[in-house]
Amino acid sequence: MPVGRADEAALTADIVELATRYGRYGYRRITALLHAAGWAVNVKRVERIWRREGLKVPHKQPKKGRLWLNDGSCVRLRPEYPNHVWSYDFVEDRTHNGRKFRMLNVIDEYTRECLAIRIDRKLNSTAVIDVLTDLFVLRGVPGHVRSDNGPEFIATAVRDWIAAVGARTAFIEPGSPWENGYCESFNSKLRDELLDGEIFYSLAEARIVIESWRQHYNTERPHSSLGYKPPAPAAIVSPPPTSNPAQRPTMH
Repeated sequence: MPVGRADEAALTADIVELATRYGRYGYRRITALLHAAGWAVNVKRVERIWRREGLKVPHKQPKKGRLWLNDGSCVRLRPEYPNHVWSYDFVEDRTHNGRKFRMLNVIDEYTRECLAIRIDRKLNSTAVIDVLTDLFVLRGVPGHVRSDNGPEFIATAVRDWIAAVGARTAFIEPGSPWENGYCESFNSKLRDELLDGEIFYSLAEARIVIESWRQHYNTERPHSSLGYKPPAPAAIVSPPPTSNPAQRPTMH
């Protein structure tokens, strides 16, 4: 009778735990998370265990092919380096009592990092300026800021302010959401992986949970477009070495 690998049970348990925690992830993204956790395992072994355990991503409606044309002609401005093009857009959801709240999402199109998610019952052009002001101070002024051309985004105050600080606006054509494809893609992940599976009992709870997801998205979530690496992995800083034996930690 063949004997399985000594670590098979532990690996299986970790795969099942990750699949349970991240229900919208497939086995390739789970493999990347296993690598980040220290497992030296290839994707074929994870796929075998995945299928043996009957794991699968729950069915969802097929994506609409509207983000890009085959020749990419709808994308008039492609990001070429970090801070080259940022995008921002609104997403709506509701708290448990049925009241709407809005999210203003800002992403760096090149790195795919979500730079901010501002959450409030109402958001307008003033909120856009507030969020961008904070980000410009922290990260510098991007080359372009891409946005929808809805009422909040075409506000003269927003356009004038962006131009005054040295960035350029890149409004998309009316009725052409695929031109803001990076932000559209992020919004769909936010809804699929978080909003569709959460009940928020208050706005404060929504802010905490969504910010936690944003941090995970940036520092841990494997992105297929980045070779299954996160956009902004957390840096591990080691303490400087010391030559004084008395200062070295003792082993017990």
